[in-house]
Amino acid sequence: MNNHHGFTEKKPKTKIVCTLGPASRSVPMIEKLLMAGMNVARFNFSHGSHAYHQETLDNLRSAMVNTGVLCAVMLDTK
Repeated sequence: MNNHHGFTEKKPKTKIVCTLGPASRSVPMIEKLLMAGMNVARFNFSHGSHAYHQETLDNLRSAMVNTGVLCAVMLDTK
């Protein structure tokens, strides 16, 4: 798509990846991260239980609904 200067506009190819952990897994904090540009949420499966990660994922989903910002999920396994 060309802009008014005749240059082709492209979507950014970079991603902002944030690891969600104890200090960054609450809904309000995730909302702040989404509004600041986070577009990939990283889960470190080396730490935490399945229930812990499920709660974090639920918080991410709530934050995405609240902000209207979509975010990919990246799982870093052991």
